Amino acid sequence: MKKVWRGTVLMLVLLFLYLPILVLAVYSFTDATNIGAIRGFSVKNYVTLFTTPELVRMIMGTMVLAVGSAAAATVLGTLGAVGSFYSKKGMASAITTMNQIPVVNADVVTGFSICILLVVVFGVSKDTFVPLAAGHVTLCAPFVFLSVIPKLKQMDPSIYEAALDLGATPFTALVKVVIPQIFPGIISGFALAITLSLDDYFVATYTKPATFDTISTYVVNATKGAQTTIKTALWALSTVLFLTVALTVLVMNVRTEKKRRERDGV
Repeated sequence: MKKVWRGTVLMLVLLFLYLPILVLAVYSFTDATNIGAIRGFSVKNYVTLFTTPELVRMIMGTMVLAVGSAAAATVLGTLGAVGSFYSKKGMASAITTMNQIPVVNADVVTGFSICILLVVVFGVSKDTFVPLAAGHVTLCAPFVFLSVIPKLKQMDPSIYEAALDLGATPFTALVKVVIPQIFPGIISGFALAITLSLDDYFVATYTKPATFDTISTYVVNATKGAQTTIKTALWALSTVLFLTVALTVLVMNVRTEKKRRERDGV
């Protein structure tokens, strides 16, 4: 009975998580204009998605922002994690605690604070994209930190000192000894940072230029009177994003499992 109960609960949770996405994906391949009765099969939503200049510019701009801010956040988060790991206990605890604050803090507070600091205090124009990029880096870097720290704790801490004893400089030991050991965590943090940037709405709302939209801000605005063809094309966009993320996670898990088997000699 316990196995049946656990299986039932797991199935209900999976249905709750994935059934809405599945419904949206099904409707993206129809010519329906609203969620309701299914009409004929059609790929017009995908044609609209990839041929409408407004949508293409929005998607490309969002992807450039996500990859660029994720790269910067990965560097900062990784350096912060390495610095915390090799610091004294009190300093390491302080760094970890300060890293937790942006994680649990509301995104709206982060976005509003970045806007006030850069735009109001320092006079940086939103049109420069600096506040937007800074906001996304601030949002993502703490999560990279949390992805890298477990890999550092799994690593043998003596290998860094051994590299120094063998004549390596601190930078060489970091690049050739420490980074390869924690590289899976860095990749996981980078992927998570991209997802967070794509998903963000509040930080982008406060910091973006008036003429620029990310996917999140565009989708919210599109529900307020956009053309029907644009609204249904966003169904296709949601499906593409979900499939891309799902495929990326699947490939990463397969590669990780393959490396584990090779390491264990299975």
